[in-house]
Amino acid sequence: MTVLAATTAPSKFSEPSASAPNPTLIRIRDLIYQVAGIFQPDNKLRMLEERCGRRMHALRVSSLKDYCDHLTIKPSHQAEMVNLLNEITIGETCFFRNQPQLDALKTVVLTHIVAAPAKAARRHLRIWSAGCSTGEEPYTLSMMLLEEAPTRLKGWTFEIVATDLNERSIAHCKAGNYRDYSTRNVTPYFRQKYFTARGDELCVNPEVKAKVSFSRVNMLDAPRMSALKGMDVILCCNVLIYFDLDSKRQVIRHFHDNLLPHGHLFLGHAESLYGVNNEFRLVHLPSATAYVKEEK
Repeated sequence: MTVLAATTAPSKFSEPSASAPNPTLIRIRDLIYQVAGIFQPDNKLRMLEERCGRRMHALRVSSLKDYCDHLTIKPSHQAEMVNLLNEITIGETCFFRNQPQLDALKTVVLTHIVAAPAKAARRHLRIWSAGCSTGEEPYTLSMMLLEEAPTRLKGWTFEIVATDLNERSIAHCKAGNYRDYSTRNVTPYFRQKYFTARGDELCVNPEVKAKVSFSRVNMLDAPRMSALKGMDVILCCNVLIYFDLDSKRQVIRHFHDNLLPHGHLFLGHAESLYGVNNEFRLVHLPSATAYVKEEK
């Protein structure tokens, strides 16, 4: 998942707390919302200023107004928006983070998919890790499915599509190198079988990487989102909490369109589609919940 970076450090561009927000900063906030659907309320503006300050330092720009020009009218404005989004989003995850959800996916959802008559002709499974952060979730899924390949998925092929807004996170994903914090839940069995130790890092083995494709996708980019069709399962955990209602509805609409009939959508344990979308059916799985696309 991708979450907003948090900071309490003061910014030299900050206004006194009693002052109205800097109108240029409000414009930058609105630009971020228009581009990525991420809305930052007034109590997060200090964080946004600090992140803008990092980019201003890199560009040797002295004022927010000049920096806003870099985001709007300079020839490289699109690339600079990507740079700013990289600053204000940060990955926070680990391998095997939500074990009850993974167990429900393995024991209930996979069994359901494998038994579906519509899947009999093309025994292929597609899973989308949306907001994959630095790659721990899709690589966990890859290892889990490789474990199921000789039994539950015998005779099947599978692929995992992993996307994130932050291009630095995508680069981390592709490298596949992780330190202790990310791998704290990895059992000795999985460490031995699916990782190679290199210094103080564990490196994901090629057979795990081969099942996962990574790409940068903005969830408000309708053409890119519409292209991700034919999914059996989508996981989008702890991402939508940073969108407003309109942006959530756009994203969930794409998820619904991209899932196959009876496809499953998993969200974070604190997330819900209540008031967002009524086309999914909530299902209770062992120690987890999911949303199912009903067949019309």
